[in-house]
Amino acid sequence: MFSEETREHVPGKKIFFASDFHLGIDGKLTSAERENIIIQWLDEIKKDTAILFLLGDQFDYWFEYKEVIPKGYVRLLGKLAEFTDNGIEVNIFTGNHDMWMFSYLQKEIGVTLYKNPVIFNIGETRFLIGHGDGLGPGDHGYKFIKKVFNHPLSQWLFARIHPNTGIGIMKYFSSKSRLMNHSETWDENNEWLVKFSEEYIKEDFVDYFVFGHRHLVIDYLLKNKTSRYINLGDWFTYFSYGVYENNQFSIKFYRSGNETKITNY
Repeated sequence: MFSEETREHVPGKKIFFASDFHLGIDGKLTSAERENIIIQWLDEIKKDTAILFLLGDQFDYWFEYKEVIPKGYVRLLGKLAEFTDNGIEVNIFTGNHDMWMFSYLQKEIGVTLYKNPVIFNIGETRFLIGHGDGLGPGDHGYKFIKKVFNHPLSQWLFARIHPNTGIGIMKYFSSKSRLMNHSETWDENNEWLVKFSEEYIKEDFVDYFVFGHRHLVIDYLLKNKTSRYINLGDWFTYFSYGVYENNQFSIKFYRSGNETKITNY
C-alpha cells in the first residue's frame, strides 16, 4: 500500500519529528515569533540529529509557481539548508495546507519531499510516517477535494492565476479549512487515525504510526499492545515534537507548561 525505505541506525544520534508549524498565520504568537522559536529549537537539536522529519503543514498556505513562491520563511528555509549542508537528512511531507509543494525545496535546500505516507525501516524499527490527512474511514468530501487539488490539471489551471490573486485565494481557503477541521477534542471511538492504524496492523506490522494534522499530542497503544499511534501536536499551541533514541519514541515540548497536554493510552 505504501512505499518503503530503509535507513541505517546512527549510534549516538537521534531522529526528530515535528508537524504543523502553520507559518503564515498569526495566533497567540505571530508567525514571525513562532518561526524564531522553531529556529531556536532547530539550532539546539542540530548537533544530535541523524534525520529530521517534518510532517506537513509547515506553511499555512503554499503554491509554487514556475518562477514564484510565497514570500517569507527565509529564516526557516536557511536553517533547513544548514542541516542538509551538514549532511543531515531532512524529509518533508506535504500536508493539506501545503500540498502544492513541488520541486523548489528539493532543488534549493536539498530536502526530500514526500506527497504520501511512507514506511521507514530504521535499524530494527518500523515507522509509518505521514501528515495523516485523508487516512481512515469517512471524510469523503475532503478526500474528493484532495484528489481534485492533487490533479495536474487543477494545478496547471491555478498556476494561470496571477500570484497576487492566487496567494490571496489560498489564504482565504486556508483559514476556512482550519476553522472547519481543527478540533482539540479526543474521542477514542471516533479517531480516524486510530481506526486506520488498527486496520493496518491486521495486515502489516508497524512499530510506530507517526502523524500530524490533528493538532493534538497523542501517544496511543494499539490493540496488539506493541504498536503505537503517535500524533505530534503542533507549533501553533503546543510546541511539541517527537524524538526517537535508544529504541524509544517520546514526545517532548519545547516550551514548558504544555506537558499536561499529552494524551496517553
